[in-house]
Amino acid sequence: MTEHNALSLESEAGFKALFEYATVGILVISAEGRIELANPCIERLFGYKKAELIGQLIEILIPETFRHKHVHHRDGYFNRPKARPMGYGLNLFARRKDGVEFPVEISLGYYQLDNQQMAVAFVTDITESKRSQEELEARVKERTLELTHSLEREKALNDMKTRFVSMASHEFRTPLSAILSSLSLIDSYGREEHQEKRKKHIERIKSSVKNLTAILNDFLLLDKAEQGKLEINKEYFDLYDFTGDITEEVNGMLKAGQQIILAYTGEKDIWQDKKILRNIFLNLLSNAIKYSPEHKAIHFSIEISQKIVIVKVKDDGMGIPAEEQQNLFGKFYRATNVVNIQGTGLGLNIVKRYVELLDGTVSFISKQGHGTTFIIEFPQK
Repeated sequence: MTEHNALSLESEAGFKALFEYATVGILVISAEGRIELANPCIERLFGYKKAELIGQLIEILIPETFRHKHVHHRDGYFNRPKARPMGYGLNLFARRKDGVEFPVEISLGYYQLDNQQMAVAFVTDITESKRSQEELEARVKERTLELTHSLEREKALNDMKTRFVSMASHEFRTPLSAILSSLSLIDSYGREEHQEKRKKHIERIKSSVKNLTAILNDFLLLDKAEQGKLEINKEYFDLYDFTGDITEEVNGMLKAGQQIILAYTGEKDIWQDKKILRNIFLNLLSNAIKYSPEHKAIHFSIEISQKIVIVKVKDDGMGIPAEEQQNLFGKFYRATNVVNIQGTGLGLNIVKRYVELLDGTVSFISKQGHGTTFIIEFPQK
């Protein structure tokens, strides 16, 4: 393009003011793809001086990866020029003098000057707006995720309420019915020769009250755990003697022919919460007794190795169905194969919370029809 033509482009004062002071980058490009004019905003956007741009191919402002394709698109535009946004629906990037790439929006226009076709490109840096859009999308995504989790929690809560109602209606009704029927029968056993029958029903009432108390204690423990109010009170004690005492305590729960086989290896003294360990051991052992048939052994082992206490409670009972194992530590959750056995579905959830308080882990190995082994690990001190 001649110098005379370049000067004529700037001859109108209004055009010059618009060109010089526009807050959007403006480029005038010849049909050969060379930059004929560049306004000050372009210099600021790309880090070039005007003299460095005039006469250069427009591809100097385009990332190297896209330069070859751009030549084809540029030729296509001059064959069928019209005012339009460039790269509609695409993410466009430009390249500064220092090599930094940034997102842009470009609008194209055209006109003729001295029988030469010229294109006008209006370039806007959209880095900030793109960042804001990405932040907005991230917030929307985060909020959507929160709502999804909230709905999942709501569903889980409703499921838990359903399980609780089902459990409570069964677990409370059974001992209460036993208490009422026993009280009615005691009234009818007034004579001395009925003393033995009265005693039997009194024991039945005591057992039912004990069951109700155990259920309520589970609820109270769960409530404390939910509120983070479970406390740890550590002390030194002899774990070997402690384990023996626990074993003797549960002997009264054994079914006909059942026995607990205790194995202990390693050091005896530990620094831990005695009450928490008692609840963990009693829960696991009572479950093993409850879910095992008569005349089966329950293996209870303690091993202290490298300052880690490893506790295993193994039974040869009914086992846990594979498809239900992932839910085993859930609140009020009971596997489908134990519906006729008394229980609240809270015990293992409480065990897990207690073990975590001791900075330990709980896991299990189970196969339906072939028993279950629970494994507890926690620091000795």
